[in-house]
Amino acid sequence: MDIASDAYRAVKYLPEEEKFGLRSQITRAAISIPSNIAEGCSRQSRKMYVHFLEISLGSSFEMETQLLIASEMRVIPDSLQTKMQDDLCDFQRMMNKLISMVSVDN
Repeated sequence: MDIASDAYRAVKYLPEEEKFGLRSQITRAAISIPSNIAEGCSRQSRKMYVHFLEISLGSSFEMETQLLIASEMRVIPDSLQTKMQDDLCDFQRMMNKLISMVSVDN
């Protein structure tokens, strides 16, 4: 959820004309990350849980790409940009590990 909070802080730096473009895409991807984890937790099967974890992971990669595009625009402060990229990398590493652990048949 920290990633989503940072995303809302970051998009304030984007130009107004990006309101329905990059701004919208970043916030949608950011909200999708914790939302899909929560939805997956409510599923009764391990297979469905993993499916929602994978959607969350995919959203994190989408957001990473969108932040790289924003970085090229040089509008988000470097410190916030770096923090968000580092947080996404950490999240992706942890999520890959979780998916591997949950996917293993016991």
